[in-house]
Amino acid sequence: MYRNMFSNLPPVCKNLIIINALIWVATWLMGTRAGFAIENWAGLHYFSSPLFYPFQLFTYMFVHANFMHLFFNMFALFMFGGLLERNLGSSRFLIYYITCGLGAGLIQEGIYAIILDKYETLLDPIWLQKIQTEGAGIIKQGMNYVDPTAANYNLLLNNATVGASGAIYGVLLAFGMFWPNMPLYFFFIPVPIKAKWMVAGYAAIELLMGIQNRAGDNVAHFAHLGGMVFGLILILYWRKKGLIGGRIY
Repeated sequence: MYRNMFSNLPPVCKNLIIINALIWVATWLMGTRAGFAIENWAGLHYFSSPLFYPFQLFTYMFVHANFMHLFFNMFALFMFGGLLERNLGSSRFLIYYITCGLGAGLIQEGIYAIILDKYETLLDPIWLQKIQTEGAGIIKQGMNYVDPTAANYNLLLNNATVGASGAIYGVLLAFGMFWPNMPLYFFFIPVPIKAKWMVAGYAAIELLMGIQNRAGDNVAHFAHLGGMVFGLILILYWRKKGLIGGRIY
């Protein structure tokens, strides 16, 4: 059944899933056999990190941390992206997807700027210079500082943000706007939930967890929200220009 559903996916969704899967395989093979971490090159680093390159704002959304990270993102694209692509058209859907991913990255960078500025008031200038000079190399070796403040600062500055989640949250937002009352079934919830409440629930959870800034969950919560915000702006713009139709909640 799922094989037939995949073969019937419109082209952009199908190719995005294939590309992300192939890049994950390449990441795994190069990491295990060659010791080369693709995320250090293609993952999104903070603007002032020596590991940052402008193209990372695009490439980061095709790199995933592990198989489950890839699976859940691509499963969501598989379930919701096809219908959205058919509604928007393939070219506009691709523009929408990439815009949400770029927006998610920019929002996450902005949040990092705020947090890093706070850490810079807590760290001695000598420590700051030390981290800014050698911190990237330490991260690339899979290590970090013992001091928790220095370690957190170094992670924010030099660790990579990866994954298509920001773009996927944009897809979920659009799905909820075009089909707000469509019932959705989740295996752990015995009753269907309307799409609009699912989207609102996801947004509320991400906002709450982002504000709480839970250490150790390794999730870019504001990137998810950023994908939704940029998706909302783009849909409303297209709607105002008369470029898209259909119901928008």
